[in-house]
Amino acid sequence: MKLNGAENPMEEWRKRYPEKFASEEQIFSHIHRGNHIFVGTGCGEPQFLIQALINYVSSHPKVIFDAEVIHIWTLGVAPYAEKKFSDNFRHTSFFIGKNTRESINQGLADYTPIFLSQLPDLFYRKTIPIDVALIQTSPPDRHGYLSLGVSVDVVKAAVEVATLVIAQVNSYMPRVHGDGFLPISEVDFLLPHDEPILEYHGEPDDEEVRKIGNYVSRLVQDGDTIQVGYGSIPNAILANLKEKKHLGIHTELLSDGIAELLKIGVADNSKKTINRGKTVTSFCMGSPETYAYIHDNPALEFRTIDYTNNPLIIAQHDNMVAINSVLDVDLTGQATAESIGHVFYSGIGGQADFMRGAMLARNGKTILALRSTAEKARTVRKSSSGRSRSATNRS
Repeated sequence: MKLNGAENPMEEWRKRYPEKFASEEQIFSHIHRGNHIFVGTGCGEPQFLIQALINYVSSHPKVIFDAEVIHIWTLGVAPYAEKKFSDNFRHTSFFIGKNTRESINQGLADYTPIFLSQLPDLFYRKTIPIDVALIQTSPPDRHGYLSLGVSVDVVKAAVEVATLVIAQVNSYMPRVHGDGFLPISEVDFLLPHDEPILEYHGEPDDEEVRKIGNYVSRLVQDGDTIQVGYGSIPNAILANLKEKKHLGIHTELLSDGIAELLKIGVADNSKKTINRGKTVTSFCMGSPETYAYIHDNPALEFRTIDYTNNPLIIAQHDNMVAINSVLDVDLTGQATAESIGHVFYSGIGGQADFMRGAMLARNGKTILALRSTAEKARTVRKSSSGRSRSATNRS
């Protein structure tokens, strides 16, 4: 559903800044050979803007060559990673989504492993140059501020360093509090186009996953501050926390499960050591109902990822619990969440940041959850100093 309901919210701004409104042809003519093009993250991906760029390249096949498309996580359209556009674009990803996984494993695109908390600084120092930022925002408010909505994470940094900023203005994008506000004066071109923003739904759980969720929930105590990753197992864990009291939220990802805990009052942030009373997150992936919940909600703060994922910030939370899932654990205790054998599957993301931060926190603990591969799915649980544990299913 549209969250910003004015009939013609852009008309006033079109009159005030006519130079920022142009045809797609004129806008994309400012992108040149060899440019480094940043694309907004996850559910904040500007789908229409990406497709318009591809249409422009298809119509002008000799205009853009050897450009690099930089993205964290592609959930929506990713035609720039297709082989037929290999002369025009080379895709670099910092986290692998299913739409680019095949291209990366075939060597048609690149994966750069990195802690997400380090990315903004690399943008600011131009170690990773950004020439063009393609983003999606809410319509401007009466003060002329756009909101980056569901994806503040590294998008704010990319916008601040880019030479050219092109924004798809979408009435479906929620307006969020925190670091995600962007004055209209800092955007070079505005392309209004309303469409439902991307949704993320975890895979359906099964009996094993529900058991894991139940076991892990027992490790979370009333008053803990939690971070929870994405996927069917983390969703099952969140579903089992509904009887807890006074949980705090400090997490990179705000999911449907976390939003539900906030709605029913289980998570009220009343016991947090810092940012008391506030849910702190960096990006949101979920359903339209969750997007409606975060819209203009002052109890939520969307911060840049170099804040949410900074281990030293995370460590300031007493009773911090970092909960994530992994794909494999070997006999030495090494865990991987980014690859299956020789196949790149996802990425480092923020898991390591939160594990380090939680281990440094007073009474903090880290939890890694996975399906058991032991005989008859027996439990495998190990602890290190009583603080780092793996929880799996048991029959």
